[in-house]
Amino acid sequence: MKKTISSISAVATLAALFIMPLEAGAKEMTDEEVTFGRKAGNCLACHMIPGGNLPGNIGPPLLAMKARFPNKADLRAQIWDATVKNPGTIMPPFGKHAVLTEKQIDQVTNYIYSK
Repeated sequence: MKKTISSISAVATLAALFIMPLEAGAKEMTDEEVTFGRKAGNCLACHMIPGGNLPGNIGPPLLAMKARFPNKADLRAQIWDATVKNPGTIMPPFGKHAVLTEKQIDQVTNYIYSK
């Protein structure tokens, strides 16, 4: 019985270590952290972005985005769901599938648009 209580206590402690930081005291991520972070946008997995380390080369380099997307809303729409303009794309529809929140999509858009 004592061993079972100890096991339950250990599991509860481990759960608290992993769950509580997500709820309490979690700091807000910067635009760059959302864009580069593996737990968020992870844009570097497929794209070369100025300032990013170890970029992928599956997607196009994200350079001169203001020239490529003069209307920032078009860039946001591309990030939200790239399948609208290109049904065969391998880019995940970050907004359509709720991979990122609306705020995170805005953060990625802002960061990418500044490059």
